[in-house]
Amino acid sequence: MQHLFEEWQKQRGQQKKANQKFLKGIRGAQSRQLGETAGRLHDEVFAVVDCLACANCCKSIPPILNETDVRRVAKALGMRPSDFHQQYVVVDEDGDMVMKGKPCPLLQADNTCSVYESRPKACRQYPHTDRAQFADNLKLHATNSQYCPAVFHILNKLRQLNLK
Repeated sequence: MQHLFEEWQKQRGQQKKANQKFLKGIRGAQSRQLGETAGRLHDEVFAVVDCLACANCCKSIPPILNETDVRRVAKALGMRPSDFHQQYVVVDEDGDMVMKGKPCPLLQADNTCSVYESRPKACRQYPHTDRAQFADNLKLHATNSQYCPAVFHILNKLRQLNLK
């Protein structure tokens, strides 16, 4: 795991443009084939990448929230949704409700989430590289590869396959 993390740290900036170009080129690929291939690579990479050793997503990217998330997380924290809004929610420059602050205020010292079972939908779905989500989120992957070593390695493996 450590060597994958170190490789990501060294190369992520250099690979962003290559990943953007690659992802733009595979937009026309059959979604089912792309999803199956990416899903297989997702499983391979996450078999060796330990999210709790990194937690960079929770440290760097405030998740988008919807009202269902607010109610669910507030309940898990024993709060009223209005109090949760006041304490934890801000509207970003795109007009989205997001968690206030970095790192996420729900991230604990051991990189676990204090409301893991009730975490927001955006957190449950991140990094969008499984079979079902990969092809629908191509625009996100180059950016996410800057925050997530798993996405970085999935994209590198996909590029090596030279998909068209």
